[in-house]
Amino acid sequence: MGRYDTPDPNKPIWPRKSARVSLNANVQLRRAGKSHHQVKIFDLSANGCKAEFIERPMLDETVWVKFDQLSAIEAMVCWTRGFHVGLEFERPIYPAVFDMLLARLNGDSCTG
Repeated sequence: MGRYDTPDPNKPIWPRKSARVSLNANVQLRRAGKSHHQVKIFDLSANGCKAEFIERPMLDETVWVKFDQLSAIEAMVCWTRGFHVGLEFERPIYPAVFDMLLARLNGDSCTG
């Protein structure tokens, strides 16, 4: 299945490799050749997340997501819908790191 823009909210967005946890948190994001800026994420799994962009990225564009106290994670834009995008991490987050990250995000609701 290819990557695609999905204007229909009832249409499945992208087959997921793992369940995502709903949350509302801020992370730092960088696009190639641009400075970091803060974006909201709405869900997170070890394999990716749903984020809100101000400038709509291209499908298959590489971006870097920076969670507080972790190295930036390379991700690819796998779908877009308006200002929301699906990001698939290049490498899954290790389970213990993912659990720690979720605890931190749910406690702080903000990273930086």
